[in-house]
Amino acid sequence: MARTNRILRRNTVDTFDDFTALGGGRGLQKAAEIGPREIIEMIEASGLRGRGGAGFPTGTKWRTVTEMTGTRPVSVVVNGAEGEPGTFKDRTLISNDPFQVVEGALIAARAVGAENVVFAVKEQFTDQIERLRTAIAAFESRGIDDVVLRVVTGPASYLFGEESALLEVVEGRPPLPRVTPPYRRGLGDEVGEGNEASDLSLAGEADAERVDETDASTTALVNNVETMANVAFVLAHGVDEFRSVGTDATPGTAICTISGAVAEHGVAEFAMGTPFWDVLDSLGDGAVDDHTVIGAISGTANAVLPADRFDTPLCFDAFSAAGSGLGAAGFIVLDDHTDLAATAHGVARFLAIESCGQCQPCKVDGGAIADRLDVIRRSEQAAGRDIDSEIDGLLSTVADGARCGLASQHQTAVASLHELACAANASHLSGELGPAGIDLIAPIADIVDGLAVTDRSHLDKNADWAPGSSVSVSGSGGTPST
Repeated sequence: MARTNRILRRNTVDTFDDFTALGGGRGLQKAAEIGPREIIEMIEASGLRGRGGAGFPTGTKWRTVTEMTGTRPVSVVVNGAEGEPGTFKDRTLISNDPFQVVEGALIAARAVGAENVVFAVKEQFTDQIERLRTAIAAFESRGIDDVVLRVVTGPASYLFGEESALLEVVEGRPPLPRVTPPYRRGLGDEVGEGNEASDLSLAGEADAERVDETDASTTALVNNVETMANVAFVLAHGVDEFRSVGTDATPGTAICTISGAVAEHGVAEFAMGTPFWDVLDSLGDGAVDDHTVIGAISGTANAVLPADRFDTPLCFDAFSAAGSGLGAAGFIVLDDHTDLAATAHGVARFLAIESCGQCQPCKVDGGAIADRLDVIRRSEQAAGRDIDSEIDGLLSTVADGARCGLASQHQTAVASLHELACAANASHLSGELGPAGIDLIAPIADIVDGLAVTDRSHLDKNADWAPGSSVSVSGSGGTPST
């Protein structure tokens, strides 16, 4: 199945005139004509699912926010803090056409009654920040003055992309996940000092019903960049057109990233339902030289999809049924020359470093998993030890009491890679295989001439988030700008 260009334009959209020439703005006009309730009904009917990784129904999320809001203030937050290894689609989309992302966010604001829209991106995404600012200024110059639009930048941290940790950064604190979901506790009115995430307890149903004027709590609607671009498409073109491609369970398209053991690395848009093999052949141009592809991992969030299941269609439910996950559709491809022991260590190392430490098993057991996998990668002798049993034990406890999903990623991505690497593990520990180099599993910094450039600064990150580490937040954390 061929690539498509539904929200990922064939040519870069540089001006507002270029945007409107492509039909831009029609979605926002439709939103003004039909009103908040009807907007949400359209999004629900479209079947749009969040493109940030979890695939949660967008309309359900919006309706939940409106039901929790009452008279409390609500904010719309666009999650552009892309940091999943193997994924480069949100930055590509913003660079390609930031106007539709802003339009989708404004539609969301109309739907949930928000007067404040925040675009949260990592501070090193300088090109995308400038593109967003240009798009925001264009909308403001054309009379959008009932909603405050701003860009907030944050650290190069994986957890900045987690919804509640993202809100912490917007409020000026480090990216530490909360217990409370955004629809119960959103953005506050003041920027706090230090780490307050652990002090925010889960609101009960009584709190949800207490929405009188004295209630100072807020709610927030957090959606991914790609999701917002799809929102604009749904409102502009209608439910039927949106659902004309894709599957019943996952309508629409996916912007996929392919890297790893393939001839070409890149980003392109495909209809949901496209077999993964077709994506791999079209975008990745097949295996490298005479190598044989054996599997792919969707970032560090899901189990390996083995090559014998590459006929799985792009669809959240189908990938789950295949024992993996679609995630953010960023795939790192593995082949028969990949040292799977090194890859398993690379994923575990990434998660252990990026763990914030609020949940002790996640940080301590996660670090211990990475250390033991490093023993295997280095082909160190482990006389009298059963490394596999030690790893299995740590995998069973790493997610105990976890407040976010990072810890469970050890139990999915790391565990599946470790199992797939069974033969290689034995060869490393016996000395038959020599030490393997570090397989750097980290976010993509750029894609240049068909090759993904991995962020090598991740090698210098401190696992304890100590001052001076590139994952700590200096001073007040998130930096607001307009």
